[in-house]
This record gives sequence, structure tokens and C-alpha cells, in this order.
Amino acid sequence: MSKEKDALKQQGFVGFKKVSELMVTNCSDVPAVQGVYVVLHEGTEAPVFLKDGTGGAFKGKNPNSDISKLKANWVEDTQIVYIGMTQDTLKKRLSTYMRFGQGEAVGHWGGRFIWQMKDSRDLIICWKPMPIGDAAKEESDMIQSFKQAHGGKRPFANLRD
Repeated sequence: MSKEKDALKQQGFVGFKKVSELMVTNCSDVPAVQGVYVVLHEGTEAPVFLKDGTGGAFKGKNPNSDISKLKANWVEDTQIVYIGMTQDTLKKRLSTYMRFGQGEAVGHWGGRFIWQMKDSRDLIICWKPMPIGDAAKEESDMIQSFKQAHGGKRPFANLRD
């Protein structure tokens, strides 16, 4: 097990399910509470990026970015590729994220870069239930900590702080 996965477990993250499993089960194991979630890439090499990913065209917008931009956003020496949160429920947010990754035109524009990774269905998602109102601060704190540890870069699929 990686140091990052161990650290996430120590911080109270649970789940650690493959994207493919969450897609099949429609996130049935994910709790219906607020919280934060993290997407992990367990490979040791940078992924292969697809010109056309599987993300849905929400509001008619193409979710794909140039491969050069994806490569520029890739962060070496970490398994964390995205940190997200929800003020709604983790179950609803992750279900929407999985549906977006299967090409549905649903509102989960954040984190869309992962759907241009060839191995996106092998990514791991874990989550941490949070008290009401704490998820946004936790997400922000986690992104800032990540940036401090990685030369000011955000996680690969986080396009804003």
C-alpha cells in the first residue's frame, strides 16, 4: 500500500473502490452524507491520454482538452489526481461523476480530465464523510497542502483551488 493511501486512511477516508465498480453499482456503497473524495491513480507511470475521453458534453460543451494541456497538468510522484467535495451527498455527487464519465450530459464539470485517461476505469475513489458545512474547507485545505508538497501544482484534474 502506498504512503498516500495510508495517509488518507489515517485521515478517515474509506471506500477505496475502483471507478468501474462504482459505475456498475451506481455508488450503492457510498454514504448519503456530505464529504470530500479523492481520486487515485495507482500506476507508477504517467497515464496514456486520449484525444477524446468518455466525459459527457454538459450544456453542449466539449469536456476534452488538448493532450498537451493534460500532460502539462500531470503531477509526478503522487497517486492523487483529483480532490473533490460535495455540499449535497457523496452518493449523489459520485453517482453524477460516474455518469458523466460514461458520457452522460450531467453537471460534473470538475475533475473532467480523468475521463481522458485511458485507464480511468481503474482509478480508485475514496471518500470521507464530513459534518455539515465542513466539506468545502476540508477540500480547500487538502488542495493547499497538495500544492505545498508539489511545487505549487494542484492535483492533475483540479482546475481551480
